[in-house]
Amino acid sequence: MRISTQAFYGQSLYGIGSQQQQLFRIQQQLSAGTKFLTPADDPVGAARALRVGDSLAQSAQYTTSRGRATLALSQEEEALKSATNILQNMKTMVVQAGNGTLSDADRASLATAIQSSLEQLVNVANADDGNGQFLFAGYKSANPPFVMSGGGVQYMGDQGQRLMQIDVARQMSVADDGRSVFQSVQGGAGYVSSASAANTGSGVFGAVGVTDATAPLYGKDFTISFAGGNYTVSTNDTPPVVAATGPYVEGTPISFGGVQLSMSGTPADGDSFQVATAKNAGTDIFASIGELVSALRQPVAGGGDAAQARLKNALATANVKITNAHDNVLTIRSSVGSRMNEIDALDEAGASRDLIDKAYLSDIQDLDPAAAISQFMQLKTSLEATMGTFAQLNGIALMNYVR
Repeated sequence: MRISTQAFYGQSLYGIGSQQQQLFRIQQQLSAGTKFLTPADDPVGAARALRVGDSLAQSAQYTTSRGRATLALSQEEEALKSATNILQNMKTMVVQAGNGTLSDADRASLATAIQSSLEQLVNVANADDGNGQFLFAGYKSANPPFVMSGGGVQYMGDQGQRLMQIDVARQMSVADDGRSVFQSVQGGAGYVSSASAANTGSGVFGAVGVTDATAPLYGKDFTISFAGGNYTVSTNDTPPVVAATGPYVEGTPISFGGVQLSMSGTPADGDSFQVATAKNAGTDIFASIGELVSALRQPVAGGGDAAQARLKNALATANVKITNAHDNVLTIRSSVGSRMNEIDALDEAGASRDLIDKAYLSDIQDLDPAAAISQFMQLKTSLEATMGTFAQLNGIALMNYVR
């Protein structure tokens, strides 16, 4: 078969060009460190790599979100820690105020100290994240949630929960609203007793004890009224239901609605006492502290047993309310800690998932340098041989053999 010169040149150049193209492609792969330079090189592998890459990018975003959530929760935890310390210090001062050796001036000094602690607590409740966003304001985070006005503290925020997407199927609250923290009590909080401001006798209530939580009237709010040496316990319903009646005997517990209350002193006719569930007895810790300050500033000297009774009852009520508020803050603080632990667990799971995805992505697209270099050398040797052969064949001519 005869081969024309044109065909010889064309075929030879095509072969050399094809080998050069393959060699150039291997060079590009070695430079990029990937098996395919365009999706067309491996459509299936490119699609898989794209999916894995998207998964890694999404995981990185969740990691960033978890970092922000951890920062927000850490700031809230610090604020709650400060609130816990302030409330604990207030409980100590309430106990100190009950010391019978204190004078009116001593109690006034304690009232000033407690008022200062109240202002500190308001400042803690108005803590921000350093960027002008208030921690306990709910959705209204641009403005301070608590405002002192008219001798009281008003909540100006809302009860919105600021949620953050921290994983594929997990949204987490990164802040608690101020009403839930400072103006609420836990569901397990017991009864709170208080005395009417109009009482003139020396009756002092003790702690409320639960005797039968299954009693029909258990969980109701009660009023204990005194007249003619007898007591009457009625619910605060409309119309009221009489829960118990009987002669008052100092030190003998009064039982009603599944609870009992011991009393000392001598209540006067018309005196009354409230025994209410914690959620109905006033859950605003700021208001409770304000009432305590007012009670401590009222003179006791010269007021007789009635004045002493008013002070003791006010301190007992304040102690229970501050304890309930303290327990509520501790519970929310525990919730914050649990959320931070969950974030740590999600971080560990996310890191493990990223390692798996990165290994899979490497298998899909990363080039094996040793194999690629070996292939490069083979193609280079083949190209050199082809070019050498072409040069030798190109030099053959009939006239070289004519003598």
